[in-house]
Amino acid sequence: MPKHGKKYRSAAELVDRNKLYDPIEALELVKKTATAKFDETIEVAYRLGVDVRHADQQIRGAVVLPGGTGKDVKVLVFAKGEKAKEAEEAGADIVGAEDIAAKIQEGWLDFDVAVATPDMMSVVGRLGRILGPRGLMPNPKTGTVTFDVANAIKEIKAGKVEYRTDKAGIVAAPIGKASFDVERLAANFRALTDALLRARPAAAKGQYMKSVTISATMGPGIKVNPARLTATAVEK
Repeated sequence: MPKHGKKYRSAAELVDRNKLYDPIEALELVKKTATAKFDETIEVAYRLGVDVRHADQQIRGAVVLPGGTGKDVKVLVFAKGEKAKEAEEAGADIVGAEDIAAKIQEGWLDFDVAVATPDMMSVVGRLGRILGPRGLMPNPKTGTVTFDVANAIKEIKAGKVEYRTDKAGIVAAPIGKASFDVERLAANFRALTDALLRARPAAAKGQYMKSVTISATMGPGIKVNPARLTATAVEK
């Protein structure tokens, strides 16, 4: 078993591993367990009752967190002509086309999110083996393949996060930083939870949200009671 440091063990002592916490109680507790010297990211992991072997039960999308992510996101936009100009005016950090694709093929990856206009996907598509495994490939389902580049950039800068099920049917995504107050974290938690509830596949049977765990970057997992998560709110 891996050995945890003193700070982790102290934080773990605050958490009852056998308890299902109410959402607000869990958010209050996760802030107490974030004892690192840096501003830890708060993440939520949902284990969903879906069979990802079937395409119609795979979940992927994006949601704008109302409280933001607390992170400065570097946005790359693949565009030409007027759309490139529009992207620059909207605040894109890097704008280019074949020139940027060539840099990426050489190993450059100094960006957090990539957006592309549909007409650029013939160029971007050749980068799939590089961008795909890193979660950086533009995708229409997450709003990152679009001619409305200005709105895409605005949403990303405002706190848009992408989510998708992994091979085990788990969705993990950040909801902010340990420095956020509980109300701000709760608003983000609610937005992400509502997005996943709305994305429930029609083919999914039985309990949809099997387990939900909140944790800080360096902290222990805190189990949340799935029954306290509704389609309209993260209940107090």
